[in-house]
Amino acid sequence: MGKIQNEHVKPTHDEDRISQLFAGRYGASDAEMPGYCGQVLDTILGHSTVRSYLPDPVAEDDIKVAIAAAQSAPSSSMLQLWNVVTVTDPARKSRLADLANRQKHIYAAPLLMVWICDLSRLRRMTETEGVTADGLDYMELFLTSVVDVTLAAQNACVALESMGYGTCYIGSMRSNPIELSAELNLPKGAFSVFGLTVGRENPDHPASVKPRLPQRTVRHHETFDADKQDQDIETYNATMRIFQEQQNMAVMNWSLKSAERVASAEVLKNRDKLRGFLETLGFSFK
Repeated sequence: MGKIQNEHVKPTHDEDRISQLFAGRYGASDAEMPGYCGQVLDTILGHSTVRSYLPDPVAEDDIKVAIAAAQSAPSSSMLQLWNVVTVTDPARKSRLADLANRQKHIYAAPLLMVWICDLSRLRRMTETEGVTADGLDYMELFLTSVVDVTLAAQNACVALESMGYGTCYIGSMRSNPIELSAELNLPKGAFSVFGLTVGRENPDHPASVKPRLPQRTVRHHETFDADKQDQDIETYNATMRIFQEQQNMAVMNWSLKSAERVASAEVLKNRDKLRGFLETLGFSFK
């Protein structure tokens, strides 16, 4: 197979490292890995969710680099419909953790980044320019802002991990968005889509690369093919059971755990009320 050919490529022996990461990502020692290498692939394929941190602060210059990476992500029509709030104050971080189902790693991480989809800046621009803003009242613009902030955050995540930090996304930033918006002084038309905890990983509690579904399950050639899904899920259940045993976790089928995650409104942890929250925060969904 072809290899990346430029001055940034690591020596050929690093292909072994990428191959190992590729295999770890799919939980199989014989995973077919094309012959590529490089720091970007090393960082992305080596991602693991880190929930145990050292108290060392995240350097301000490193935060600036991460945000520059975030702003280098694509943005639909260059609207740039997002912001990020960086929180290091322990008291404020603790209050935000209380609003996000009291997850321990939020309290412990030296940095919490709250990623905001934001239509308020564009609305102000329409007022300044004397242009109507009817389009902001449609679902499309809300979805566009969520996509924008998600692409930006993932770029930042990769940059931070390439600098040696561990990260963990926090979906529970959506559990109490009214109170969270007040805590962060967000304007109308802005919403906390998720958080990201950042810090140096505690070496006493290292995270592991968690296997994903086989590529053949998520990649479809030309048209969608659902016929293979059931067998692939059974295969993946077996892969995850092995991983759980290795990590001394409770052993159960991934498919069962996933199904239980959507079994009722209650398991959504207050996010079943999300549409009403968003309307209160100034969003419309025509």
